[in-house]
Amino acid sequence: MLKGKKLKLPDRLGSLVAGLDDKDDDSGGPGSALDLGEELEIIHPNGFGSDRESETDDDEDCEVQEEATVKRKMEVDEELEHHGRQPRHQKDGSTHISVMKTTEDDEKRSDIEYEITQKVINLEKLQRIVTAGIPDGGNLRPTVWKLLLGYLPPSRDLWEKELIENRQKYAKLKEELLLTPSELARIKGEAFHSNEHNNSDSGTDGPLIRHEISQEDHPLSLGKASVWHQYFEHMEIAEQIDRDLQRTHPEMKFFSAETSFGRRHRESMRNILLLFSKLNPAIRYVQGMNEVLAPIYYVFSTDTDVQNASNAEADSFACFVRLLSDSVDHFCEQLDNSSVGILSTLSRLAELLKANDEELWRHLEFTTKVKPQYYAFRWITLLLTQEFNLQSILRIWDSLLSNPFGVQEMLQRVCCSMLLCVKSRLLSGDFAANLRLLQHYPDVNIEHLLKVAQDLSPDTSSYRLSL
Repeated sequence: MLKGKKLKLPDRLGSLVAGLDDKDDDSGGPGSALDLGEELEIIHPNGFGSDRESETDDDEDCEVQEEATVKRKMEVDEELEHHGRQPRHQKDGSTHISVMKTTEDDEKRSDIEYEITQKVINLEKLQRIVTAGIPDGGNLRPTVWKLLLGYLPPSRDLWEKELIENRQKYAKLKEELLLTPSELARIKGEAFHSNEHNNSDSGTDGPLIRHEISQEDHPLSLGKASVWHQYFEHMEIAEQIDRDLQRTHPEMKFFSAETSFGRRHRESMRNILLLFSKLNPAIRYVQGMNEVLAPIYYVFSTDTDVQNASNAEADSFACFVRLLSDSVDHFCEQLDNSSVGILSTLSRLAELLKANDEELWRHLEFTTKVKPQYYAFRWITLLLTQEFNLQSILRIWDSLLSNPFGVQEMLQRVCCSMLLCVKSRLLSGDFAANLRLLQHYPDVNIEHLLKVAQDLSPDTSSYRLSL
């Protein structure tokens, strides 16, 4: 469950947030008895071999035969590598690792399924299991994330009721806040005329009544209280959201505007971000929130449960708000220098690094002068969504969301681990090289990264960020 300071939300929003097979080779096919590169026994025409020649000739023949076999084996390996397949002598190890991973994933899946099918879910036990990662596929991750974010209550008996109520509230918020003033006026007008018709005598005709338009309802009104003024103001934000959504995982068809389902996904994400902006006027929309929303929306939209997937927009909105409630102050520039602002968080990261590797801390802080705000600002505000591919982000978030001390505590650990995992390169680099490395973080083993993060000692210093 998330800990720490919660986002102050309007009442309306607050209630909503209550083994490896190869393809058959042309040469052998599925019935081939021999593998490529396998040495064949030489059988002479008479079946038993002719009279022996001298031992010298025998040795020479063996050497030639062995050399030819090795050469053929190398050619086969090169051909396999050229076609993107591993040489046979390398496959045994990778296949063994693949089988081990499959077995491990099956055990995790079984443990998680058991926990989430209990009448009352033990969240602490679920957190301990999930910190090691959630296997892909099915509806495990969508369900577990909703539990960890508090969107689903621990009691399974309450799930259906909670989901129905929250989804209905979201639909009502959309109707109230995402319609244009003219659409709202039309709906109000239809309701007014309907009531007027019901109250009037059926046989009486009379002159048409002209309804006056208030100053607040006039499209040309410049008053801040004008619904049209507010509408045009939010349209500017909507345009910024549209531009940012174009840059959200453009390599993935899921988010691409080139497909009809991709456009639907963008529209849903646009609704979520615009609604969040309207409900939180002090913060509104900040560039990068689209990246934080993307993993949540992707996970919920790919749920194998059709009903849940069809309600991904409503569920994503509520969970997005819950996730941001733990770090929303990082998006507020006025709070940068406060105890809950981003600079204070960056100071805690520096403290954690100093407590675990003072040599690296001194090199970055004093030798190369690569301050945390130069690279970790984006890491922390966007929850690492810009540093890794989506699959790695999902795995990292399993650990972030399942941390009993809150998302931010684990996020600090992962950021510190990212520095430690490239320590040798940082110690040998200057300002430019280190900045380039940390702003374009290299591919690393995610499981190793998270293991290092889990094993870190808590910071004990009183270091404060120097500006």
